Amino acid sequence: MATQARVYTVDDVWQLEQRPLNPTNKYYLINGELLTKMAPTELHGDVVTRLLARLFVFVDERDLGRVTTEVGFHPPGDRHTVLLPDVAFTGKPRTAQPARASYVPYMPDLAVEVISPSQTLAQVRRKAEVYLRHGAALVWLVDPMAQTAEVWRRGDDGALQSEIIAGDGELNGGDILPGFRLPLKRLFTR
Repeated sequence: MATQARVYTVDDVWQLEQRPLNPTNKYYLINGELLTKMAPTELHGDVVTRLLARLFVFVDERDLGRVTTEVGFHPPGDRHTVLLPDVAFTGKPRTAQPARASYVPYMPDLAVEVISPSQTLAQVRRKAEVYLRHGAALVWLVDPMAQTAEVWRRGDDGALQSEIIAGDGELNGGDILPGFRLPLKRLFTR
């Protein structure tokens, strides 16, 4: 007889993270599968901080919306998916209310995942697909070890597209953050 794996919900994850015994554990869900987000390395934290700082200043100076880090987002109407992007941007039209004290019930406009040594490229690409299928417009997958990035978006035909940006290239905000440009070498300065 086959055993059925438990299918977790947004509420299950919220309860797990609120337990006093799990004060530092972070979890995410993809289609009800409970996954643990590992503590970041120093390199990961450095890259996230550099990217977050530049993105925050750009957004704040132009009053474009909200920039967050490691906030839980779940698709509207989907109680089996929660993702915690390392950095996220949500435009002002969708952030008119005060910041929530719970998970955000939609995906950000831009989600950024910085690849950790504990993650595979396949794992972060899976997240990119989930973000885009559930409402994000742009996803950046940043690889500190390779000093590259992948930019994911939906094409005009609705198909998911990705592009690899070499270390001498730059990230740009496209239609989501017009005018934002960040040379990758600024992220990987050691």
